[in-house]
Amino acid sequence: MDRFYDTPCEPKRMNALNLAFVGDCVFDLFVRERLTCMLDAPVNTLHRRAVEQVCCGSQAKAAQRLLPNFTEEEKAIYLRGRNAHTAHLPKNSTPADYHAATALEAVFGYLYLQGNLSRLRELFSMICEME
Repeated sequence: MDRFYDTPCEPKRMNALNLAFVGDCVFDLFVRERLTCMLDAPVNTLHRRAVEQVCCGSQAKAAQRLLPNFTEEEKAIYLRGRNAHTAHLPKNSTPADYHAATALEAVFGYLYLQGNLSRLRELFSMICEME
């Protein structure tokens, strides 16, 4: 994948929370892209719909449904993300949902930093089909 910078990137060696930091943005972008292409709606409506899909609970459900479809490598990243120690827990979410959402984001960040956009789109399509 072409990058905007010259620094080498080794996602396998990255902290799971750093992967989730990137994966959060990637997942959000995919949701926004899909909503924008599907709906001719005001921005506040698009935003409200995006928030519903990017929240911990929705991501945790998506993660549980995707887990059987993960490769062994993706499962390992998922487990690292799920077991990462975080000091923050958003209100209105359970610790289990937060950890599952963080794990899903870690997988998305890992695949993105590897440049594996086709796999990202495949996983995101599976999520969309499950809704």
